[in-house]
Amino acid sequence: MAQATIHRLRDLIRTLNYALSIHAAEELEDDNLTILDFENIILTGAIVERQRDRQTREVKYIVRGNTLSGIPAEAAVKIAPDGNLFALTVYCD
Repeated sequence: MAQATIHRLRDLIRTLNYALSIHAAEELEDDNLTILDFENIILTGAIVERQRDRQTREVKYIVRGNTLSGIPAEAAVKIAPDGNLFALTVYCD
């Protein structure tokens, strides 16, 4: 699989080709954030770290951006086998 870029992640958000894990949805709720905040984190953010899972060799990306209200936040995401963006977790800095 080609290396993902922030442009690819943003395109997946803009075309609504993404899903959230249960954990990510719970974290959004715990931090009083909405799905629109998650979208904004990706749309305003930058990839600050790439991590590779030792067992599965999957790559995940830590994206640092802002919520709609300007609060700094991060999202851990990966490109799923079907090509969609998959959010692992979302949290405020």
